[in-house]
Amino acid sequence: MKIITITVNPALDKSTRVESVAPEKKLRCEKPVFEPGGGGINVSRAIKKLGGESCAWFLSGGHTGEKLGHLLQEEGVQFRKFDCQESTRENLVVFEKSTRQEYRFGMPGPQVRETEWQQMLQALEDLEEAPDFVIASGSNPPGVPDDFYARIAEMACRKGFKLVVDTSGEALMKAAGKGIYLLKPNLNELAALADKEVISSQEQEDLATKVLADGKSHVLVVSLGPRGAMLASKDGFEYVVPPTVKQESAVGAGDSMVGAMVLKLQEGWPLSDVVRYGVAAGTAATMTPGSELCRKPDVDSIYEWLKARR
Repeated sequence: MKIITITVNPALDKSTRVESVAPEKKLRCEKPVFEPGGGGINVSRAIKKLGGESCAWFLSGGHTGEKLGHLLQEEGVQFRKFDCQESTRENLVVFEKSTRQEYRFGMPGPQVRETEWQQMLQALEDLEEAPDFVIASGSNPPGVPDDFYARIAEMACRKGFKLVVDTSGEALMKAAGKGIYLLKPNLNELAALADKEVISSQEQEDLATKVLADGKSHVLVVSLGPRGAMLASKDGFEYVVPPTVKQESAVGAGDSMVGAMVLKLQEGWPLSDVVRYGVAAGTAATMTPGSELCRKPDVDSIYEWLKARR
């Protein structure tokens, strides 16, 4: 498999809609929708929706882990489960129809034993043929060390695959500078990578230059929210600003963006087009309800719009 995604904190995502959210009242919700979730899993799902193939590696425990696998099977996403004793977490997204606001309830994840997370690293080490890309995405559950992604980065240097990391906090700080091909920080994470507490829009290029010069990543794609993204590489900077669309939910937008970018990187597209396609996928994901990801017709349409305005 040319693309592998790794998720140590997957989730069974449940989404529903209610007229209004109020305390101490029984709220009549619509029938819930269940979808596979967690950073790398969503990246693999996005790649599949865009016509590509990948294999989603994830820790799986209990009935929620089993259901997550069944849902991936229904979507045609290839996967490899690594068993853990405690149950996979379940997240909840509630859309309030009266205000069109969205409430996200994220659970912390199970307590993972050392033997459980080590089996994923060993499986990656044991691959006879290295993949082209590995995407390590999402948070770490309790028990998984902060340097888990850094260990994969060290392996990337030895085995020769390109590593894409999309995480935050200490996991991001420890992974940076150890053989990362691409990081996708937001502005706050970019500031942290450059050892700054806060960042202004006037500083973002200088700080991105510092991060690249320090060898923390070969390429940076800085997420700017509704303003799109900034590409920073040895060739300079480029900004991609998306069109205004009717937003339904922001869940999965970042994962859709990463999946689209890696798919096109694997196909050999130039970086500027890779980022445009990623922004198109992230924008398209905001047009779908709940935790649904991007839809390919929307992605292709937005990408053509972006290309026409380059």
